[in-house]
Amino acid sequence: MLKTPSTEITGCQGPIQLAGMPGVATNELAAAVSNAGGLGMISGTHMPSQFLSKTIDDLKKLTSKPFGVNFLMPFLYRDCVEVAAANSRVVEFFYGDPDPSLIEIVHNKGALACWQIGSMKEAVLAEKAGCDLIVAQGTESGGHVRGDVKLFSLLSKVVKSVNVPVILAGGIGTAKDVAEVIRAGASAARVGTRFIAAKESGAHPKYIQALIDAGAEDTVLTETFSVGWPHAHHRVLKSCVDQVNSFKGYIVGERDLAGAKNSFLRGA
Repeated sequence: MLKTPSTEITGCQGPIQLAGMPGVATNELAAAVSNAGGLGMISGTHMPSQFLSKTIDDLKKLTSKPFGVNFLMPFLYRDCVEVAAANSRVVEFFYGDPDPSLIEIVHNKGALACWQIGSMKEAVLAEKAGCDLIVAQGTESGGHVRGDVKLFSLLSKVVKSVNVPVILAGGIGTAKDVAEVIRAGASAARVGTRFIAAKESGAHPKYIQALIDAGAEDTVLTETFSVGWPHAHHRVLKSCVDQVNSFKGYIVGERDLAGAKNSFLRGA
């Protein structure tokens, strides 16, 4: 497989990283990516430290290859960072200013620190904070989007501004896409939406089919789904927004994260 600075530092065989999508990037999916030579990721978001520890123990039963844990800064439990750093190869942070104290925790426990950024300025701050890797996220990304710069424009700025491996994220779904981002200077490709359709994914079958049937023109950047996380832009299917806007009931849906079920209420 192709070797890059990212694969060399992480110990992976190929330049593919799974996006750590809460509720979707299951242990089974992370293990499948790691066992295939990429960097499997799980999310530590909303997990108490004991739950995260057990989740990682269960993941280790499925793979002996490198994997990582992703954290969303607005919902960060610092004790979980210690658990993740002591038991995984990479600890990644997203949606917050780079924090040198978190990087220090990660390094003290023997893991690599990664920060997902949305701007050149944030990338520079991540390197100064001590990060070993940077994920540059373009606006083509699905889910929550940090910045307002498109994929390749952001990459060209970031690779000229930092000296650590840069992983590129946003609308990457084919082998051709991966080859293109590597040629453009990225050290690896971060893939999320494409893996939602994998059999190991935790996504609902109807949502998976909706993604398969959709094209890029069927998505929209919105703040519609902002329960518990206001003013955080996210890219979703337009049909999801249409369904919510026309919904007449009270409970829109439920989710199960870290063993706790939460209801989403209309207007909440």
